[in-house]
Amino acid sequence: MTKSICVFCGAKMGNNSDFGKAALDLGHVIAKNSWRLVYGAGGIGLMGAVAEGAQLSGAKTFGVIPEHLAQHELGKRDLDQFIVTDDMHSRKKLMFMNSDAVVLLPGGAGSMDEFFEVLTWAQLKLHSRPIIVANISGYWQPMLNLINHTIASGFADPSIRELFSIAQTVGEIETTLRSALNTATV
Repeated sequence: MTKSICVFCGAKMGNNSDFGKAALDLGHVIAKNSWRLVYGAGGIGLMGAVAEGAQLSGAKTFGVIPEHLAQHELGKRDLDQFIVTDDMHSRKKLMFMNSDAVVLLPGGAGSMDEFFEVLTWAQLKLHSRPIIVANISGYWQPMLNLINHTIASGFADPSIRELFSIAQTVGEIETTLRSALNTATV
């Protein structure tokens, strides 16, 4: 059975070329492992780059985009599955329901929202899917520091750190996914 990797990432490229390269490379890795890409269906930014890498290397693709963003994010209609939802919440839910693992590449407020929602669900024991924070060029370090701050301030238990992995490179993402998908119960 094909495993599906949900990738949360930005609809912009960011100002570091490492981000776009990582997105493209992750798309290739998803294809190389015969996994399916599940993502926000955008054709721009890191979303477009991860989809391009996956499609160029022959991976199946599953994209979900809310109606109000289909034009703004240039919805990629050449995916294997392209779904338009009514709202952002439905998008996140559908992406998550159709995945076996989650990878957070660099992105903005939407990507953080997506990450913290699936992290909260894991904390509440609503799922046990692997969650990987791709800390490409240290991009997510301030967020990771904030999580440590919430622990130090008594608002989160240190065990929250065990609910996600941190990868610095696409190679580390691949290794973590391979290991997790062989043992995870979804």
